[in-house]
Amino acid sequence: MTKLVDICSIIRSKNSGPYELTLDIIFKSKEDFEMVCEKKIINTEIICNLYKIKKEDIINIVEFNPANAIKITIKRPIPSGNLGERDVYGAQQHAPLLLIEF
Repeated sequence: MTKLVDICSIIRSKNSGPYELTLDIIFKSKEDFEMVCEKKIINTEIICNLYKIKKEDIINIVEFNPANAIKITIKRPIPSGNLGERDVYGAQQHAPLLLIEF
């Protein structure tokens, strides 16, 4: 088994406005990036399972070749800064991605 964290240089999350989160996965090598993209390891089903969201809550999953990166944008369950929201900057929402093994 390969862990996503072992082949990536950056796995992070951040706000993409008050109603969306962006998850960035940046790979150490072009070969690893291409392999993950070819096998569609990062897909709608795995994001829905990891984040306990519906397919409709995924805005997009983009493979960005120039940066060897995959960018995922999802709807925030609670808008940034709203009552009950615990991560105003969205900077702690990448943790589920650290669990991916393939």
